[in-house]
Amino acid sequence: MAFDLITIPCLKDNYAYVLRDHASGEVAVIDVPEAAPIKAALAQHGWTLTQVWLTHHHWDHVDGLADLLAEHPAKVVGASADAHRLPDLDIAVAEGDRVALGSLEAEILDVSGHTVGHIAFYVPGAAACFTADSLMALGCGRLFEGSPAQMWGSMQKLMALPAATTICSGHEYTASNAKFALTVDPENAALISRAKDIETARAKGIPTVPTKLSTELATNPFLRPADPGIRATLGMPTASDADVFAEIRKRKDTF
Repeated sequence: MAFDLITIPCLKDNYAYVLRDHASGEVAVIDVPEAAPIKAALAQHGWTLTQVWLTHHHWDHVDGLADLLAEHPAKVVGASADAHRLPDLDIAVAEGDRVALGSLEAEILDVSGHTVGHIAFYVPGAAACFTADSLMALGCGRLFEGSPAQMWGSMQKLMALPAATTICSGHEYTASNAKFALTVDPENAALISRAKDIETARAKGIPTVPTKLSTELATNPFLRPADPGIRATLGMPTASDADVFAEIRKRKDTF
C-alpha cells in the first residue's frame, strides 16, 4: 500500500505529521500545533487536505487548527471523550472505531494518562501509530490527568502493536529522555548506544522522531518495567510491572 508520511517541526519542539494515501490522494494532518509549517508542506507538494486528526486537547496540539482550516477546509476527527475541550469535531471517535483515509484506515486507541481522553491513531497500512504525548521517543507523557496505572495500561496497548510500527510522537524530548533513561537502565548497551546517536543527531539539528516500536521496546524504560536490571536499579525486584512503571514516572517527574 503506497503512502507518504512527512514529519513537520512546529513551535519550539512539537511535531505534526502529514499522511497521504496514494490511491485516493486523500491527506490527513495529525495535530496542528501551528498552521504555517503545515500550510507550507501542503503547498510544496501540491496536496489537498481532507482530514485533521487530533490526539488530545492541549493547546500545543490544536492551536493552529482554525488558521489551517481557513485555507484548507477539512473534516476534523477527535475523541468523543475529549470533545468538550477540543475544537468542533466533524467526526467523534472512541477506542475501537476506525477512520478511513482513502485506502488507509486508522484504528482508534484510547491511550489516556497524559490526559483523560487522549487517543492514538494506528494505521496498519502505513505501519504507523500517531501517539502524540502518550508513548514518546524514550519516554511517555507527564501524567497531568490520568493515573500511573491508567498510563501503564495505555503503554501495554501500544507495546502489543507490531514491533516494526513507526511511532510518531509529538515532541523533540528525546535527548533529555535519554539522560533520564540512563539513570534507571544504566547497563543497557542498546540504550547507551542510542543515547550517543541521539546526541550526535541533535548536535546536527536532525530530528530523533519518529522511531520504531522495536527500538522503544529495547531502550524506553517506560516500556521495560519487567526488566530485571531496571528493577534492581530501583530496588523493586518483586514489585508489579505497574508499580515499577509508577516509580519510573515519579522519578522522571523530578529529574
